Amino acid sequence: MESFARADVRRIVRVQDLTNNPEVFAAYEKAHSPGHTPAAVLEVQRRHGVLDLEIFRYADRLVMIMTVSKDFDPVGLDRESAIVPELVEWHRRMGALQRRPSGADLDWPEARQVFRQNDHP
Repeated sequence: MESFARADVRRIVRVQDLTNNPEVFAAYEKAHSPGHTPAAVLEVQRRHGVLDLEIFRYADRLVMIMTVSKDFDPVGLDRESAIVPELVEWHRRMGALQRRPSGADLDWPEARQVFRQNDHP
């Protein structure tokens, strides 16, 4: 079986919910469309090792897939996100639209992998 894993990158999958309202869905999607996400958000993510980040939505459930380098620095990313004014405002705006998944202690909890096709003959 071919493995798609690379030693220098890994994927992190996280989940979050949106307030269940079509207007919230539209606002969230618009905020994440090209040209609407602040450049500072993208720059800080990349500087701390986020190589790619995708968010998918089904109804009110969001799924984030991050591809990160071996140098991914989540502590530095969180620290900088809490002090850079554009990032603070971005997180405030997005946080107003989001809600934690049922039973989660924090925003965007990491999902546990339960199946991988390449692990099976």
